[in-house]
Formats: sequence, C-alpha cells, structure tokens
Amino acid sequence: MNTEAVRRVAILADGLRSRMYGFIRERRQPVTRDEAAAAVGISRKLAAFHLDKLVAAGLLDAHYARPSGRGGPGAGRTSKLYQPSDVEVQLSLPQRHYDISAEILLDALQTLKPGEDPDAAVDRVATARGRALGEKVRGRQKIVSGNTSVFLLVIEVLRELGFEPYLDEDDRAVRLYNCPFNNLAQRSPALVCGMNRGFIDGLIESLGHEDIEVILEPRPRECCVAVRREHA
Repeated sequence: MNTEAVRRVAILADGLRSRMYGFIRERRQPVTRDEAAAAVGISRKLAAFHLDKLVAAGLLDAHYARPSGRGGPGAGRTSKLYQPSDVEVQLSLPQRHYDISAEILLDALQTLKPGEDPDAAVDRVATARGRALGEKVRGRQKIVSGNTSVFLLVIEVLRELGFEPYLDEDDRAVRLYNCPFNNLAQRSPALVCGMNRGFIDGLIESLGHEDIEVILEPRPRECCVAVRREHA
C-alpha cells in the first residue's frame, strides 16, 4: 500500500483543509495566510496551522516574498506565500498503476518499427522496462544459493508495484492476487496480459536466472501471470 498517498489523503480529509487547498489551487498564484483564512472563514492563526500541515505533507510549497502588486519603498515586509506543489496524489485499493501501462503503450507507439506488429512492440517495450527495473533492484538480492532468493526478491518488487504476490503451496511459483492494470486487462486481455508477462519476464531476465520462467496461467480473480521454475 502507498502509505504516503494514504497520509496525504488523510490530511485532506479535514473539511477546512480541503477547502483551503482547493482555493489555493484555483487561484493559480501564491496566496497569503490572510487570503487563505478569509476564503474559508477562519482566523489567520488557524489558517497558518492548516497551511503548515499541507506544506509538511508536500501538497503545498511555501516561500517568503512580497504579495503581488507590492513593491518599492513602503511595500512592507515580505509575507509567507503558499502555492500548490507538483505532488500528485493517487490512491486506489487494490493498487492500480495505469501510469506504468500508459508509459509502456506510449513508448511502444512512439518506437513502432516499420512492419512491426503493435502487440510485439508493446511486448518489446514492456520487457525492456522490466529489465531496467531488474538492474535497479539486483543489489537487493540476498546471497542465497538456488532460486529461492530470486523468488523472494521478485515478491518484494512486485508487492511494491501493487501485484500482491504470494508463493503457492509448494513454494515453486509466485502468483499474483492483483493486477495493477485491471480495467485495461478487462478491455483487452491479450494485449495487457502480454504486456504484464513481458514486463515481469524482463525483470527475471535481468536478474540472470534462466531456469525461471514467466507464463500466462489465468486464475479466477487473480493476475494472469505466474513465475515458476521451468522444471517444477
């Protein structure tokens, strides 16, 4: 679960804080404490409390400057100004990562070779992205003989991505309770399940264990992909 997203959503659960945040986003320019307080009908001191909570959560940025329209001699002291940060908050239970699928599909479209089948292009890009992820996480692998350590690492990485992985009964396969691209998979199972397989296959390939395979093995209410030993 994305605990940071949960924390930020909880910050916005307060009605006053949510209204204040909405006001600042709509203004399209830095806002003073007085302006924020007036917008929601509270004191400047209480507004400062809520604004600082939003800054601590990363939802707002703050800096000191003279408000717009003030300048030159007699302009007075600088004020603390607040404006929306670049942080995006996405929260879904179970986890969904349509950003990953969108990036893969966009890259496949932009790099489509003459005569290349679109599904093959998606598989190519998904596999390359999986390999890149494998390169990043390879150092986290525990030094354990055999493939058990690979399974543990794969479970750890796929859990972070929202796949909800688990070892089956005989510890020979990693299966996935959740598909982070579920809605897309419902609309185009062949394309999205193939993309899933390519992505995870690239991850395994990058870890350098050729005796582990990634297969399509659909089960009710689970992701279609499974990772298992070739000679299980």
